Amino acid sequence: MMNRIESFVGIDVSKTRLDVRIAPCGTSRQGAYDEAGVEQLVQHLHDLQPTLIVLEATGGMETLIATSLAGRGLPVAVVNSRQVRDFAKASGHLAKTDRVDAAVLAAFAQAIRPPVRPLKDEGSRALGELLNRRRQLIEIRVQESQRLDTAVSKAMKASLMDHIQWLDKQIDDVDRDLKRRLRQSPIWRAKDDLLKTIPGVGPVTTLTMLAKCPELGTLNRRQIASLVGVAPLANDSGKRRGKRFIWGGRAEVRAVLYMATLSAKRCNEVIKAFAERLRQAGKPPKVVIVACMRKLLTIMNAMIKNNTPWTPKMA
Repeated sequence: MMNRIESFVGIDVSKTRLDVRIAPCGTSRQGAYDEAGVEQLVQHLHDLQPTLIVLEATGGMETLIATSLAGRGLPVAVVNSRQVRDFAKASGHLAKTDRVDAAVLAAFAQAIRPPVRPLKDEGSRALGELLNRRRQLIEIRVQESQRLDTAVSKAMKASLMDHIQWLDKQIDDVDRDLKRRLRQSPIWRAKDDLLKTIPGVGPVTTLTMLAKCPELGTLNRRQIASLVGVAPLANDSGKRRGKRFIWGGRAEVRAVLYMATLSAKRCNEVIKAFAERLRQAGKPPKVVIVACMRKLLTIMNAMIKNNTPWTPKMA
């Protein structure tokens, strides 16, 4: 019996079009990015049964095609666009068009073979959109509050105060919607209840972890730390041993994890004692906080994986 020839697919997603490249045969095709175009492409790739399909994360535009492919059981990896551009530069592909990008993605799939991870379901995506909207409203409220501090005329102050009150109401509405959606899902509710048993972890942290990091509980501690971007990266050359640093990962998750860690350092005895040991060992403050973030993330990951509530012994 002959071995099946491996094939790798790169799909460049734009607002109205899909550009596809298949490696190593070099076949290319284009299609409309609509329901009919997606169905045709999915059927074509289902017949082909490629080894791996790679798309770039494009702010949500890739969701329809990625979920459609995954729904047919095809191996899909949605990767960070920076990784792909770095690969393109290293490979000498300096031009950038949709066709070239598709070819680079196919070559990236063949050379790097990024891992296939489960995609967010519809509920997780909806939860993520609400979290994004909440963050946007809070950013606007901060801006309006700063304008209120410098406003002189009564009319301007009244306008700003009216807008701030409206924003407060919108944020409250989003918070209620977030809680309602969370409690409607038995799976989310169970995970949320587990995470909230950790001292220092509040509702915004649990919502963000569930919506923005659905891999929580499915990876080992090194993989989850790398995914979020709190794993120390080496910077060595020859005999030189440079400082370790963190890079990449999911910035939104990392920002919320940072705030949760600040709280945990005050009220979570495990994190507090861990931070104190690092300080006594002479570690710089930034190293201490990142290490505590990584430890808190590891605890969350273990709790979801083992379906066990918080206990100081597991840390």
